[in-house]
Amino acid sequence: MRKKLLFILALVLLPLGLMAEEQENGAPIFTGFSGGMMIHGGYLFSDSPEQVFSNTGLGSADYVKGLPKAGFCYGLGGTLRAHLVNHVHIGAEGFVSTMPIMRTGSNIRTGWGGVFCDGYLNVGKVRPLLGFTIGGGSMKRLFVPDQDKNIYYTTAEDSTHYNASFTKTPFFFIDPYMGFEVDLNSHMAIIVRVDYLLSFGTTSSKLTENAGSWSTFMTPGGPRLYLGIMFGKLGNNKKKEKTEKTE
Repeated sequence: MRKKLLFILALVLLPLGLMAEEQENGAPIFTGFSGGMMIHGGYLFSDSPEQVFSNTGLGSADYVKGLPKAGFCYGLGGTLRAHLVNHVHIGAEGFVSTMPIMRTGSNIRTGWGGVFCDGYLNVGKVRPLLGFTIGGGSMKRLFVPDQDKNIYYTTAEDSTHYNASFTKTPFFFIDPYMGFEVDLNSHMAIIVRVDYLLSFGTTSSKLTENAGSWSTFMTPGGPRLYLGIMFGKLGNNKKKEKTEKTE
């Protein structure tokens, strides 16, 4: 946990240091804006099938052992950002990601959004970047058992048969990411990014007695690769300023 906090602190201090340096050099603070869309694919996993569907009634222990605990996901989202001192992006973004499971219609659908900050460098037409997003979202778990399986949830009062189960769990997240952008022209760029969404929330529901707290790390989780296109005022503004001063 200490290593995670130090990493987050370093990400926060880096853009602040760059802003202070630019102000001393007399450069403008606001240097542009941009926005766009990104698609993504990834691989999500948990330690056990019970964690994948931790919010649903799964039936017998033998049946649970045969359920998947990992799978591929896909999705899309959008982002809007401002450029500060030609080295910092701040803005907001939101995404939806779906992980199909079992070929029965079961899936894990995660939606999240928040504010982000990253630092970047201008290397010709390429901009490496490193940053993080914080915010909130929800994880929707739809469990549809095989047709020949009977899933029961039994209490002292009654026994209920389920042919499907759905739950929605809110969460808080920290999402570190890294990547790069490549300018196509002064108003369009391709962005490539990799992240690892760290979501924290409760894991209790009406269908289980699996209680948790807001400090519980939620799964499935894993890396996602993003590919998108950005529009706006892009490019290396420092070079433009130097050209104007020379003229």
